[in-house]
Amino acid sequence: QVMLVESGGGSVQPGGSLRLSCVVSGYIRSRYCLGWFRQGPGKVREGVATIDSDDDERYANSVKGRFIISRDKAKNTMYLQMNSLRPEDTATYVCAVAPWYCGPVVTDGADFEHWGRGTQVTVSE
Repeated sequence: QVMLVESGGGSVQPGGSLRLSCVVSGYIRSRYCLGWFRQGPGKVREGVATIDSDDDERYANSVKGRFIISRDKAKNTMYLQMNSLRPEDTATYVCAVAPWYCGPVVTDGADFEHWGRGTQVTVSE
């Protein structure tokens, strides 16, 4: 059984930082794409960043230069370091996995195979 479990969300002031984690278990493929997605209040889901089994990284323009995606193969864990947070980053952040290399553009993840339940990030004064 494939499971993805996120953690690390919370409340932070604008300009602050958070690091999200996503532990993946039960997924055994040599080629895959891991991604972070978010859905803010009243908004559609959007892709934030992806990283694949070759460690190629992609970012949405809205987070480029502020967020860093990474992974620890030994721990089966993906991370999202979020810096210079803004109120518009407020959302539920969800991780997901797909059985192919990530594409050149971060999409909304509609074709991703397995999803976590998400962790809430709130950025406000």
